[in-house]
Amino acid sequence: MSDMDTERNSLGGRMRRYARVGSAVGGLAARVAGERYLGWSLDKGAHASELRTALGGLKGPLMKVAQILSTVPDALPKEYVQELSHLQSNAPAMGWPFVKRRMTTELGPGWQEKFASFEHTAASAASLGQVHRATLHDGRQVAAKLQYPDMSSAVEADLRQLDWIFSIYRRYDKAIDTSQIHTELSARLREELDYAREARHMALYRRMLADEPGVFVPEVIEELSTDRLLTMTWLDGTPLMRFLEGEPPLELRNAFALTMFRAWYVPFYFYGVIHGDPHLGNYTVRDDGSVNLLDFGCIRIFPKTFVKGVIDLYKALRDDDEELAVHAYQSWGFHDLDRETIDVLNMWARFLYGPLLEDRTRRINETGTGLYGREIAEQVHAELRRLNGVRPPREFVLVDRAALGLGSVFMHLKAEVNWHRLFHELIEGFDADAMEGRQSEVLAAEGLERPD
Repeated sequence: MSDMDTERNSLGGRMRRYARVGSAVGGLAARVAGERYLGWSLDKGAHASELRTALGGLKGPLMKVAQILSTVPDALPKEYVQELSHLQSNAPAMGWPFVKRRMTTELGPGWQEKFASFEHTAASAASLGQVHRATLHDGRQVAAKLQYPDMSSAVEADLRQLDWIFSIYRRYDKAIDTSQIHTELSARLREELDYAREARHMALYRRMLADEPGVFVPEVIEELSTDRLLTMTWLDGTPLMRFLEGEPPLELRNAFALTMFRAWYVPFYFYGVIHGDPHLGNYTVRDDGSVNLLDFGCIRIFPKTFVKGVIDLYKALRDDDEELAVHAYQSWGFHDLDRETIDVLNMWARFLYGPLLEDRTRRINETGTGLYGREIAEQVHAELRRLNGVRPPREFVLVDRAALGLGSVFMHLKAEVNWHRLFHELIEGFDADAMEGRQSEVLAAEGLERPD
């Protein structure tokens, strides 16, 4: 049986996946429900650690979902957030027999002749695939990203498990209706399986960030790439936490923070596109503090109304304009909001926008405590639960994820920046129609369309 036959989204593949993940995610749902309804005593910290260990060895979308949910406020209890936030790019790699089979399937039996050298040991391994370093005959260093086997079945099985977890969670805690979160994660995870789409995303980012001197994006080697193999130029850099171990000076840390801010938000405010996954494995630091962006599977394209709503909410908070705030939330997709719910949403918004509202040099989080946003998120959660909850629109998920993920990066850096001026440089003279025109142009150039 060929690799293609065994990797179809089959019932057998999904059932095997259910069996493999059942003890990990089923245990989470059962124990949390048992604590709520039956009075069981649950050591969330210990169970979360067990869950992290189980997911870390699974390979696949549940690990990716865990990474994303670890920064979506109140999607999971804080004990799970703390453990799952450690799931980055340190999954165990698959061995050389898998690599040879995958490369033969994607490039043919003579695939090794297409490279001057190809390292047998993976340079890194993550949730959906692993990367091998190689050299082309013209001397270029490249990264070959190989998708793990049976990922389509894994995605569908894991999304069913996730829906089950969310449904149980909603029964005992109605503060956050997770239905749209699940819809958004499902769409993005299915897209991440398509390496041809990721190659177009990479080309899109090279185009959008062409005038940003501090941001580097790999170039796709098209003749050595397929739907499940993505070969790109290799970019040398240091992972963030290792960079910080060297105790770099504030000037260098600030330079990296500034560049990260522009790498994420120039595409958003100029083109309506955001990289929704700023976790530690998706970028590295160059010697001069500039940024290598490395992964483009989790990309979101927004209508002009959503981007304008982000700016409108900033102005509403700045000017204490309740009517404009309501308009902004509605343009994002929130519905039937009463006065109290708007006040609670504004609590969260003031936290996210806080550094942008103050025209001074400051750290992103001046409390010096814990996970970025956790304390205020707990307050918001308690109020939403009292008010019978809210359903965040699907478009909100990755923007919120990006803001929190970047905030965590800036907190680790202890960067001291005037975030207000950085933000105003991007939104000055914002024109929604002009943004939409630029967006249409760059999407057409790379063969991409806006999502439904």
